[in-house]
Amino acid sequence: MNDGKYKVLIAEDDVDIIALLRLYLENASYEVVSVENGNEALTAIDRELPDLFVCDIMMPGMNGFEVIKAVRDSGNNIPIMVLSAKNQDSDRILGLDIGADDYMVKPFNPLEIVAKANSLMRRFYKLGSSEFSQNTVYTIGELTLDVEKARLMKNGEEVLLTPTEFKILLLLMKNPGRVFTKVQIYEHVNGEYYENDDNSLMVHMSKLRDKIEEDSKNPRYIKTVRGLGYKMERNV
Repeated sequence: MNDGKYKVLIAEDDVDIIALLRLYLENASYEVVSVENGNEALTAIDRELPDLFVCDIMMPGMNGFEVIKAVRDSGNNIPIMVLSAKNQDSDRILGLDIGADDYMVKPFNPLEIVAKANSLMRRFYKLGSSEFSQNTVYTIGELTLDVEKARLMKNGEEVLLTPTEFKILLLLMKNPGRVFTKVQIYEHVNGEYYENDDNSLMVHMSKLRDKIEEDSKNPRYIKTVRGLGYKMERNV
């Protein structure tokens, strides 16, 4: 982040879309860097150190799914927003499953992209500068969440989480026994809730359970409260 501005890296092979996003994001005081293929995106992430990565899926060279997986496999927890014409549920699930924080479908409203970017920045970096700075450790059962180090341990082994998964788990572990609705959880994570975010949250929750539960179909930690939402069990 330079001069108080957040830097956004856009990986997109449609120059008209890049121009449109640049116009709206720069008008919202973002610094914008763009590349037109997946291979350049990986290089730019290391070179530019962006605060947000907006990634198309269908690109020359590496596709967006491959890029996102490579970013997450490297341990980089930069917020990632997918922007794609691929609108099937399976595509959305795959994108979120490999580590994207949000998934937007083309055609899109550029004002919604800016709103989503603002939410991701506010939640990710506000959390990073406030809650992450506190030397706080939460332990429930075999899970230990170290807020300062942004690290989850289970039975002494580190469990790698995406930023969204971390924030969901932090909310639940800070408030064991309390039931949160899907809307409350999503607003905590991303700031604003849209109707099409419901499936996204379910994917994040499913992926989180896969990582922390012995049997994700019969969870011990994160329980579904039918008709209401989710809660973290107090005694596990």
